[in-house]
Amino acid sequence: MDWLQASILAMTQGITEFLPISSSAHLLLPALLLDWPDQGLIFDVAVHVGSLLAVIVYLRQELQQLILGCWHSKVSWQMNPHAWQAWSIVLATLPAVVVGLLLKDWIELHLRALWVIVAATLLFGGLLGWADWRGNRCLSLAQLGWRHALLIGIAQALALIPGASRSGITMTAALMLGYQRGAAARFSFLLSIPIIIAAGTLVGLELLTVSKTIDWAILIVGIVVSFISAWCCIHWFLCTIERFGMWPFVVYRVVLGGILLWLIGSP
Repeated sequence: MDWLQASILAMTQGITEFLPISSSAHLLLPALLLDWPDQGLIFDVAVHVGSLLAVIVYLRQELQQLILGCWHSKVSWQMNPHAWQAWSIVLATLPAVVVGLLLKDWIELHLRALWVIVAATLLFGGLLGWADWRGNRCLSLAQLGWRHALLIGIAQALALIPGASRSGITMTAALMLGYQRGAAARFSFLLSIPIIIAAGTLVGLELLTVSKTIDWAILIVGIVVSFISAWCCIHWFLCTIERFGMWPFVVYRVVLGGILLWLIGSP
């Protein structure tokens, strides 16, 4: 992999990690259109590190409030809104972690097919549009209870299906439950932090058993490009989501699914 390929793949991952448009579907395009080789697990971990750093830096104030809230709750033995939100994130993370550990091998064996990615891109794109259209959008993040956190977490577990989009399905669930678009997006981004850490740790442990030469220059390019693209994506999305809604992404997913269908079916 050269620097141009690394930059394009890192930018693609950084942008699609947080937009509700499916990163796995987009990472298929270079292989289908340009016949690029698989980037490998090491590079995949590197670009996810860049995305993780971007969301941590961008949401640093919220994260600081959550940490301080947990500390004050521990000292005073009284639950406060920030501590409750932190525990909600933990609760919402558990379903995806449990399902991922139990079904990881089965998903790798049975769901990594192109038709699954295309079907999930179209199906969950349609659900996103329905949720944005029918949702009440009256609840704020401060009103998040444990039942809603658990339901969003169960929905997040569905993102293990390639093409579903983790950010897309969590925002869909939050919108269906009546949350504002901005609240749905922020909770989805906060949920990405433990999920990326958990997935990266799992893959990192697998890599410890593999002896392979590491191209550090390419990895650094991947981390930097994914960080910049992910940070810009988060900022743009949060600034525009209340104004434009989810429908531009719904239309985009339908078009993307159609393109992938055409590419897969073409000789």
